Amino acid sequence: MTKAEIVAEISKMTGVEREKSLKVVEAMMVIIKDKTAGGEDIFLRGFGTFTTKERAAKVGRLIKENKSVVVPAHKIPFFKPCEDYKDMF
Repeated sequence: MTKAEIVAEISKMTGVEREKSLKVVEAMMVIIKDKTAGGEDIFLRGFGTFTTKERAAKVGRLIKENKSVVVPAHKIPFFKPCEDYKDMF
């Protein structure tokens, strides 16, 4: 499902214009990205948690050049669904 399809579903379910629904969806995406990039967790009851995880430094391989490289420690975005959401599958 694409962002446009999500906006169309929200518009249909709520009766709100597509343009307003699009602004809300885009604002939510910006907030989630900005807050998690800043180290803040976002908890949505009944859905899940958006957070960041720390990846440790490790040694990787460049196969084409046949040499080892060090991949530095870094953070990655992470989503953990709530139990109700997981139980749907």
